[in-house]
Amino acid sequence: MSGMEKERIRIGGLVKQSFVDWDGVLSAVVFTKGCNFRCSYCHNPALVVPALMRERPDVAESEVFDYLARRRGWLDGVVVTGGEPTLHAGLPAFLERVKALGYRVKLDTNGTNPEMLRQLIASGAVDFVAMDIKHFPDAEHYGAVTPLSQAMMDNVLRSIGILRRGGTEYELRTTLLPGIHTPPVRETLRRMFADCRYVFHEFRNTGPDGLVADYPET
Repeated sequence: MSGMEKERIRIGGLVKQSFVDWDGVLSAVVFTKGCNFRCSYCHNPALVVPALMRERPDVAESEVFDYLARRRGWLDGVVVTGGEPTLHAGLPAFLERVKALGYRVKLDTNGTNPEMLRQLIASGAVDFVAMDIKHFPDAEHYGAVTPLSQAMMDNVLRSIGILRRGGTEYELRTTLLPGIHTPPVRETLRRMFADCRYVFHEFRNTGPDGLVADYPET
């Protein structure tokens, strides 16, 4: 495998036009494969569960860029989501190509790769970052939503700090899960992130492939 092939990101899907993934920005949405979290409520198991990822063919980068080149002047932005995009070493180069076409870029992330996040902000590769906040930012509470190590939790905290220090527009967001994000928890989260743009998203108990919880770990 050539160095260039190693640097390609794995793309699991392309939504060619979306009005809902970036407020006020007509966008294409690129879904990357692979995630280092395993949130039971995730409605994109084909991007998370290894067996499903193997079954579904990747979307070629060339297909994405051919489309984006044709839609210049119509689309305003590109949202890169997942899965977890920052798992891919080729993400900075991919976003550089997107920016070269004149698009604004929004990145969705779980915050576990602060070094790449810092790099992307410093280089101007992203215009907006949306970072998931699973629960109170400590390993015990995050563990109620997804398995993770203390090192991963430390990286999440570093990413929150990077965003808070500025450099790009951002929002923090929490998907509200029944039985976990109770009203008192929500109120505490609001207070914890009162200095940020912080939003709640409603849990969607649906998806074309079900939820990650429907697929036992092997």
